[in-house]
Parts: sequence; structure tokens; C-alpha cells
Amino acid sequence: MEIVAINQISPDQVIFFAWKFVTINATLVYTWLIMGILVVGSVLITRNLSTERTMSRWQNLMEVIVTGIRGEIREMAKDGVDTYFPFIGTIFLFILLSNLLTFLPGYVAPTSSLTTTSALAILVFFAVPIYGISKQGIIEYLKEYIRPNPIFFPFHVMGELSRTLALAVRLFGNLMSHEKVVAILLAVTPLFFPIVMQALGLLIGLIQAYIFAVLAMVYIASATQTHEEGEHPPKTSS
Repeated sequence: MEIVAINQISPDQVIFFAWKFVTINATLVYTWLIMGILVVGSVLITRNLSTERTMSRWQNLMEVIVTGIRGEIREMAKDGVDTYFPFIGTIFLFILLSNLLTFLPGYVAPTSSLTTTSALAILVFFAVPIYGISKQGIIEYLKEYIRPNPIFFPFHVMGELSRTLALAVRLFGNLMSHEKVVAILLAVTPLFFPIVMQALGLLIGLIQAYIFAVLAMVYIASATQTHEEGEHPPKTSS
């Protein structure tokens, strides 16, 4: 079993069910698992919310996470926090939970599959113009692709595509490489060192979730910033 785990490049290769054109692999199963945990967990935590000083530990944890995410969004977007929070918060929690469950035996993070990371990056790719057009209007948003000169249009398009690719490959590469290193160490070294690596992996998973969410918000904030705002930044009081 350990040798199989080492040789697997992606959870896409672990097939649980196949029938004709229908294939259910580990990536799909664990993605559904993460989504189920998030949905059920949110329902259980929010069904008995309390405004009193005494509240459940889960509500405390939820408020810390929500406050932290909203604070990060506010730092980059300044306004419209409620608009961006559902999208950015969901991406962050999905990646975070996917990465933190790697300590479970037999579990493989769906974010170690290029399929999953590409899907997340594509979501960001479409979210950027959607938020940009909703804020600036379609004409003003499209004008950004020909500023300061129409000759820069292909470079703007290439930039959009390259950063989407970078988002997908960065997350996939970091998580996949860590899982393979831990698998190899479990096979050839004593128990203590892999445990340390696993703890380090949890930290890496948290950092990767943060980086992905922050980059997504940076791209969205850039798209929603009007041309006038870019030329005339807000004045600060002395």
C-alpha cells in the first residue's frame, strides 16, 4: 500500500468506481467529503447562534475565522467586503479544510490534484471580470485592456491567462510535493521524523490556503478599481 501511495502522481489515479463513461476517483470523493463537512458544519454552528457573552467554542472559532477573512478583504478592497466575502471565504475554507485533513489515514487532499486546483483557478479567472464589470460597467472594464495603448491588449490577455495558470500550478505543486515527501519518509525512516513533517505540512496547508485567497482578492480588487482611482489615489491626512 505504501509503494502504491508513493507512485501515485495524483488522487485522480485512485479509482473507486468505474462504469462505462462514469468514473469516480479519489479527487471527486474527497471533494464531496470536504463540501459535505463545510455545509453540515455551517448548519450546525449557525443554528444556535448567541449574542450573549457566553457562546459555544465552535461559534467562537467561526467568528475568529470570519473576522480574520473580512479584515484581510478590507485591507485590499477597502469597500464591498460583504460582496467579496462569500466567494473568497468559501475558497479559503475549502482549501484550508482540504489541507488540514491530510493527517487522516487514507485521505488524499483533493488540492493535490491539478484538476481541483485548475478548477479553483478558473473560478477566480471568471470571478475577476464578473466583479469588475459589476463595479465599473462592461465598457469601462473592457477599456482597461487597451490602456495606456491598444497595442497592450494581447499582453493584458496573456497576463490574465498566465496568472490563472500560476494559481493552479502553485497550489498543486506545493501540496503534491509535500505529500510525496511524507509518503517516502514513512516508508524509509522511523516514526518521529514523518510526524514532524506532517505537522509542517499542516502549516504549509494553512499558508497555501491563505496565499491563494489573498491572490484571488488582489486580482479582484485590481479589476474593481476604476481608472480614476488608479490615477488619483485617496489622500491621507497629515
